[in-house]
Amino acid sequence: MSVSQGVSAASEDVEGVTYIVDPADPRVDDYRELNSIAVRAEMEADEYFMGEGYVPIDRMIDSGHRMRSVLLHPKRLKRFIPTMSRPEMAGVPVYVADQAVLAEIVGFNMDRCCLASAFRFPMPTVAELSSTSRRLVVLEALNDDQNVGAIARASRAFGIDGIVISPTCNDPYQRRTVRVSMGEILHVPVARADAKDWPDALYSLSDLGFETWALTPDAAAVDLWDMDVPDRLAIVLGAEGHGLEPETMGASTHRVRIPISTGVDSLNVGHAAAITFAVIGRPMRAR
Repeated sequence: MSVSQGVSAASEDVEGVTYIVDPADPRVDDYRELNSIAVRAEMEADEYFMGEGYVPIDRMIDSGHRMRSVLLHPKRLKRFIPTMSRPEMAGVPVYVADQAVLAEIVGFNMDRCCLASAFRFPMPTVAELSSTSRRLVVLEALNDDQNVGAIARASRAFGIDGIVISPTCNDPYQRRTVRVSMGEILHVPVARADAKDWPDALYSLSDLGFETWALTPDAAAVDLWDMDVPDRLAIVLGAEGHGLEPETMGASTHRVRIPISTGVDSLNVGHAAAITFAVIGRPMRAR
């Protein structure tokens, strides 16, 4: 008996598991070309997204997203069996394939993969999100999915109610973003501003009672520790290197900097976000 046949037989012992032997099997089409952002954006569109790893997949289920399917390396199956028993997994296909078949499916050699796909929720509008929030983070043109994931994880940790993203910001539900955030992005509502409303969306937030703090390393900006924290606040962050556009700075209520050592140029945007969230969440200085 071949290795594939042996694994197939073992998988068939687990109810609800289907062993995939043909990489062209259409049942695993959700998982193709995972390393191509352009292809994945076209495939997933606004319909579904990917999760990778046990914890992000648990977060997918916990967040109420309806699961589509799961794809596992055989050595990932045993630990995944308790997850399969969750009521939310009823009827969700679980596919298992050996390493060679998995590599052909996803387009590269993903070691011992643990993947799942789930349907997306419709995004709220900026107005809908802001109407139910006191603390927001606004991301302009962030193009690093790992930074977006880190900010989402910090948002969840420090009580940020939602994320507003500019029209040119990365898809917040890219596989790497979901993984880096440990699935926390799925528990933080995200609204994308329309191109015609950017950066005017910041003025709209001001009209709704939000102060908007544009984070910048500029020495002329106000020290974060000197700021009084308002009841409604949106922290505005730009991409590393380029930073926020001048128009976005102009649309913000204040320009704010994190004081750091003079020998250091700036902070990673994910670190800057986490520091700022911790500072504004402290129990003092509320007004």
